[in-house]
Amino acid sequence: MEKIKAGIVGGTGFTAGELIRILLYHPNVEISFVTSQSLQGYFITDVHKDLVGETTLKFENLAQPADIIFLCLPHGESKNWLIENEKGIAPETKIIDLGNDFRVDEEWNEKKFIYGLSEFNKEKIAKALYIANPGCFATAIQLGILPILKQEKIEKIHCVGITGSTGAGKALHQSLNFNWRNDNISPYKTFTHQHIAEIEKSISLISDTKTDINFIPWRGDFTRGIFVSLMMESDLSQAEIEEIYKYAYKYSKFVFVSASPIDMKQVANTNKALIYIEKVGKNLAVHVAIDNLLKGASGQAIQNMNLMFGFNEKAGLNLKPSVF
Repeated sequence: MEKIKAGIVGGTGFTAGELIRILLYHPNVEISFVTSQSLQGYFITDVHKDLVGETTLKFENLAQPADIIFLCLPHGESKNWLIENEKGIAPETKIIDLGNDFRVDEEWNEKKFIYGLSEFNKEKIAKALYIANPGCFATAIQLGILPILKQEKIEKIHCVGITGSTGAGKALHQSLNFNWRNDNISPYKTFTHQHIAEIEKSISLISDTKTDINFIPWRGDFTRGIFVSLMMESDLSQAEIEEIYKYAYKYSKFVFVSASPIDMKQVANTNKALIYIEKVGKNLAVHVAIDNLLKGASGQAIQNMNLMFGFNEKAGLNLKPSVF
């Protein structure tokens, strides 16, 4: 099979680095370009040093023809890039935006971005030209609540979640300073996190019940991973709830319901999501662990690309977790 050509716009960040790492060994893909306005002509390995010996690609200033383009730009910049480059993008070129520009507001120039939550929107993703890749916390939370919300009316969900430092990107600020981050945790954006809007939109598509999401995210003293605990009340038994989740992910290639407690090291460096369910009385807790850079970003983007082109859904994503 002839390989498709993939391009990456905004190639210096963590998500772009993970895309490059995986696409270099994807059986169906050849990387045609990686852009950076400030580092044109520099080797990609000058920035992504984990790729030394793996590639001799250099950053380019302008996008080249490609079958698919991944936008790894800062939030809010994807729309501007598309407007500026619209004439140079072939009508058949597929686009996956890893920013938040189209997750809630799907329309751009009479074109529609499909929300790319792989496990719940597979048929639309397979036919899509443009994909809005979900946020990392939004991915973990939705994988944890959508199965139960399809079956039971739940009006309030409380959620706490902790994420690694890579979730904040590469921009320098105090919360990424080693002296501050090491041996330390802190909450941020309490009840106001930007991913709440896309979660609420997904809920509205599957349930008539208004469900309030009370979410408190935490900064963790580790580099990669997300662990969320979702708490709600349910009249169903634990066995019934476990059956709902096992059925929901029966054919999933990456989401698994665990019979024992889970931890982040089980999913770090993979596109997996692990779910563990606990119930005491009416109180239900659903725990979800993912890698924020992979299932929460670049891995899910590649999973969506595989669906869009009819490739094996796991192509390029057979990754082993770093458990020790």
